Amino acid sequence: MSVLLSYIFLGLSLSAPIGPINAAQLDKGLKKGFLHSWLLGVGAVLADIVYMVLVYMGVVHFVSTPFVQTFLWAFGAFVLVYTGIESVLSAGKVNVSAHHQDDSLLASVRTGFLMALSNPMTILFWLGIYGSVMVKTAADHGTGDLLLFSGAIILGVLIWDVVMAAIASSFRKMLSDRAITWISVLSGLSLIGFGLYFGWRAAAALFG
Repeated sequence: MSVLLSYIFLGLSLSAPIGPINAAQLDKGLKKGFLHSWLLGVGAVLADIVYMVLVYMGVVHFVSTPFVQTFLWAFGAFVLVYTGIESVLSAGKVNVSAHHQDDSLLASVRTGFLMALSNPMTILFWLGIYGSVMVKTAADHGTGDLLLFSGAIILGVLIWDVVMAAIASSFRKMLSDRAITWISVLSGLSLIGFGLYFGWRAAAALFG
């Protein structure tokens, strides 16, 4: 049980650092509430599972080729800059008294999935961290426990998604429309910043 808990904690620890997904969850929670924010995180987890499967199947050799990585840096830049600009432009439309549950929940899942899938840092994480976890688990416990411990990592990520969604939706209830607007603008700018960094990495890989 202690080993299982350590893998859950690993998933929590890996999700906690501020990055594009956390920034997007904060923005989504402020504008649309807990459910949309949580589902964006769920979409990101689905992308994580895709990469876990790819690592397990050994397809990562294709993903790690320079051409594919350059494409992913560029695509990730586009997704983040587009999402960030959309966040900034819609920041002034936030109204904490309005209900947005009629907005598409599927769109929140899709946004999280695309952001995580197109994020090269996600790929590097699953190549490095999960690859080493897979080797260690196979060596210490055999391949039979690999699925169990992989599920524990995902559970940790999902727990963090609930925490982020709860924090964002709590801010939504406590803050004024003006404060939420400014936080949404800052979240959007942070996404644009991540996108520009990804674009710089794509350019460096292409022309460097």
